[in-house]
Amino acid sequence: MPRKIVIHAGFHKTGTSTVQAFLRANRKALLPVLAVRLKGQMQELMSATRGYSTYGTDDALDKVTRRFDALLADLPGMPRRALLLSAEELSGHMPGRGDLAQYNAAPVLAYQYWERAQAAFPNTPVAFCFAIRDPDAWQHSAWAEHVKSSGMTLDFAQYAARYTVAPDLAAIVSEVRRRVPAPVHSYALEDCADLPLGPADPLLDLCDIPPELRIKLLPQPAQNIRPDENVLAALLNINRTHKDKGARNAAKAALLAKGSDT
Repeated sequence: MPRKIVIHAGFHKTGTSTVQAFLRANRKALLPVLAVRLKGQMQELMSATRGYSTYGTDDALDKVTRRFDALLADLPGMPRRALLLSAEELSGHMPGRGDLAQYNAAPVLAYQYWERAQAAFPNTPVAFCFAIRDPDAWQHSAWAEHVKSSGMTLDFAQYAARYTVAPDLAAIVSEVRRRVPAPVHSYALEDCADLPLGPADPLLDLCDIPPELRIKLLPQPAQNIRPDENVLAALLNINRTHKDKGARNAAKAALLAKGSDT
C-alpha cells in the first residue's frame, strides 16, 4: 500500500498542465519516493468523471467508483512511496459549456475517492489538493480555452454573464472540505510565480519530497498558455462561421499552427 495518497483534482486553468509537465519530466528522479498517475494513465476513470459531471446519475457515479477501485487495485506495492494522482478532470468537466455552470461534481467525486481509498488502504492517509486562481483571470482563461478547443460562439462578455458562479473556485474547495473527512489543501496560482518549481512546489510539500531531492528537480516552463486577443478573435470567428466540426477544427488548427511558426 502507498505511504500516503495525495489527490490533485484541479482545477482547470490553474497551472495543472504545468504541474503535469513537471511530473513527467522528473518522474524518474521522483520514482524512489513518489508514484505518479496522470490523466493519460487514468483515461477510463477520466471518461467516467466527465460523464458524472454531465449527467449526475447514480449509475454514472457507480462507474466512477468501479474505475477508481480498479485503479487502486492495479497499484504495485509501494510502502515507502507516496502516490500522487494529478488530473483536473478528477473534478469532472470544466464549467462553461451548456448547462454546466460550476464544479458541482467535485465534492461528490472527492468523497468517493476518499471513501474508496480508505476501503482499499485503511491505514494510508489521504489528502486533497486544489489550485485556485483570481476569479476574473480564471474566467477569461476558461473562456479562451473553450474558444480554442470547442465550438464556443459566445464572446467573453456573454460568457461571463451566463456563467457567473463558475470562477468561484474557493467555494468549491470549501464544499469539499465540508463533505470530505480528510485534509483538503488549496493554493493560489498567483502565489507560485516566485517558487523555485512553480505550481509544483505545493504538491511536493504535501508529498513530503525532501529538500535534497528537490534541488535536483528540473522546473518546467508554463504550459497551455492562452492565445493572444487577436488569435482568440480569429478563433471565435471560425467557431461562428464554420458549422461543420471537421472544417472548423481544421481551420483552427491551421490558424494556431501559423501562430506557432511566427
